[in-house]
Amino acid sequence: MASSPQKSPSSPKSPTPKSPSSRKKDDSFLGKLGGTLARRKKAKEVSELQEEGINAINLPLSPSHYELDPEDTMLEENEVRTMVDPNSKNDPKLQELMKVLIDWINDVLVGERIIVKDLAEDLYDGQVLQKLFEKLEGEKLNVAEVTQSEIAQKQKLQTVLERINDSLKLSTRNIRWNVDSVHAKSIVAILHLLVALSQHFRAPIRLPDHVSIQVVVVQKREERDAFDTLFDHAPDKLNVVKKFADGVYLVLLMGLLEGYFVPLYNFFLTPENFDQKVHNVSFSFELMQDGGLERPKPRPEDIVNCDLKSTLRVLYNLFTRYRNVD
Repeated sequence: MASSPQKSPSSPKSPTPKSPSSRKKDDSFLGKLGGTLARRKKAKEVSELQEEGINAINLPLSPSHYELDPEDTMLEENEVRTMVDPNSKNDPKLQELMKVLIDWINDVLVGERIIVKDLAEDLYDGQVLQKLFEKLEGEKLNVAEVTQSEIAQKQKLQTVLERINDSLKLSTRNIRWNVDSVHAKSIVAILHLLVALSQHFRAPIRLPDHVSIQVVVVQKREERDAFDTLFDHAPDKLNVVKKFADGVYLVLLMGLLEGYFVPLYNFFLTPENFDQKVHNVSFSFELMQDGGLERPKPRPEDIVNCDLKSTLRVLYNLFTRYRNVD
């Protein structure tokens, strides 16, 4: 770029030496050109840095690629399932939090000969939570020591969680766990519960700050059918189904239809909270399956929440199954 002009075949003459003023003019031009190139390079570097910064801000918020296990997509109608993103499971802070909590639980229960290795697998049935709370609170809970069936496990877990919630004295909106989430081995719910316990009882541990977990929420949307049309055109005539929201009538109805007495200790005759109502409805669904019906598609939570279409579907299945029974 700064070299002397080459000889042209049609111009045998030697180039005329440049005057000092001409060289000064060229130097000035090259200087400006060099400065322009430098500024462009610097601007490009700044642009790349800005783009990198934007990506660093946006990438954590972008949806991560998550391959669902086929079993995770086999949902009941209206069912919602929350799963932890595998990439989030490997986060160092999350791993540190789980290790700190596991070590703390094992220290508290060292005299019980209980060794916790996995928070979700070891705490979901309420057995370890019962022992942990008894040690921390210094009182014995009136629950069965060993439970095998899902219903018995949930009953025990419900008693344990109610006592824990009473001790923590948290407002309802600050309680981020319940019987279903803990029994479903939701690591998010279990971590919230354990952190609250450790803070309330002033555990001699240091929890890592700013731990976050990315979750994937999968929901199966319901398909519209004749019940949707009925609900759209005459919802005022369907309020009677709300009487089934606590599950008591469903349980008693199954006993009448199948011709047996349902022991009162298997369900809550006068449920006092949401979890007890969910237990009743879940228990009635099990009785329906025992009677030869398929498990109802609606979730128990939908019945408890007075979802009219879900309740009608359950009642209609009972009607079609038992309408010819004397």
